[in-house]
Amino acid sequence: MTEVQEFRITLTVDDFDAAVRLYRDALGLPEVADWSSEQGRVLLLDAGRATLELFDEAQAATVDALEVGERVSGKVRFALRVPDADAAAESLVAAGATAVAPGVDTPWGDRNARVAAPDGMQLTLFTPGES
Repeated sequence: MTEVQEFRITLTVDDFDAAVRLYRDALGLPEVADWSSEQGRVLLLDAGRATLELFDEAQAATVDALEVGERVSGKVRFALRVPDADAAAESLVAAGATAVAPGVDTPWGDRNARVAAPDGMQLTLFTPGES
């Protein structure tokens, strides 16, 4: 059995500066390393604890319907736990994201808001409800 020690997602973006403004500056992901060189630009950002959530198509459609009203996300969508989903969505839109849907209260008690990053990546911002 392989022991996974880190879950890292690599995004290749068309507008590197816009992505940095959104993920590092507006969302607040701390910069861990800058490995940029003449060959290209790269920043490593700390996104906290990572989990891999697997959906079948029916569940993806259910979540999209709940959050947005229709099936809109691609095969990959980021879900980011934040202290205030509505405020985080507003901050990201001010930094260049596009509002996809306003915050909604989910049947499982979370508050979810949806935006799209400048490169089109769908981001669900969620705040867990009181348990």
